[in-house]
Amino acid sequence: MATAQVLLQRFYYLASIQDFPLRGIVLGTLFLACKTEENPQTIRNIINVVDIVVKRDRGYPEVVTDGYDSEYYELKNEMVIGEMQVLRRLAFNVQVELPYGLLANYLRSLELTDQERVPQLAWNYVNDLLRTPVYVCFQPETIACGAIFLAARECRVGLPTSPPWWAVFDANAEDVVQVAKAIRALQARKVPHIIPLSARELKMHGEGVLDEHVAQMRKEMRDKLDAEMKFASQEKNVDEGDGGGKRSQAEHVDDGAQPKSRRGARDSTSRDHNRRRHTSSRSRDTRHSSYRPH
Repeated sequence: MATAQVLLQRFYYLASIQDFPLRGIVLGTLFLACKTEENPQTIRNIINVVDIVVKRDRGYPEVVTDGYDSEYYELKNEMVIGEMQVLRRLAFNVQVELPYGLLANYLRSLELTDQERVPQLAWNYVNDLLRTPVYVCFQPETIACGAIFLAARECRVGLPTSPPWWAVFDANAEDVVQVAKAIRALQARKVPHIIPLSARELKMHGEGVLDEHVAQMRKEMRDKLDAEMKFASQEKNVDEGDGGGKRSQAEHVDDGAQPKSRRGARDSTSRDHNRRRHTSSRSRDTRHSSYRPH
């Protein structure tokens, strides 16, 4: 997931969201990240997860897409095209180095692992920075130092200054402060309630009618699901009502026909046996009549 988010930030540094809608690029980066991190997933699993997350965020009924409907094939095409566009824009440079391992080593070197809040808070900051372009602008060492700096400041924990602790980890003081400011800015930023995923939704977002469109879609999808569930319940009741009568009638017919079939089988066997005996006796008579002694 983190690798996909870094690839997403890299891509939109080189391309516009108006030319490449968000949904296709999200699917493409997730599919590509699964390959680069040697954790392959099927196309259907990725599509289902993204689709369910979007539906849950927008309040849609959480119904998994069928693998053979038009919606699934549309998402699949968007994934393939998105992956190709990411590879093309990034010139196949999809190697990503994350700061989580460095963060754990730095906390251990600074003897902060025994602190109650600092390690978890710094880890949360590193996760939050995935929503910003920081991973494109700074090295992993600087990102880890920025998270530790802000976490220690929040918890009022002193850090070594002689020599400066950030210099030991090959980080620049100004860059560390910039990373901390990016975290602060992210906390103060308001995220849109509904994120536009397609070109059509992006246009609606600019016109200010995206919320109304999502609310209408939510109502239509819920009404459709209720109608389908009601129809399925009626069909089930009809099948259960007819099934009992049909079974009893079939059993009655089978019970009456079974002795007749057995008698017919016995009569047929008896006739065959008599026919074979008659044929055998005739053949013996023929042999005896054809014998003429000299």
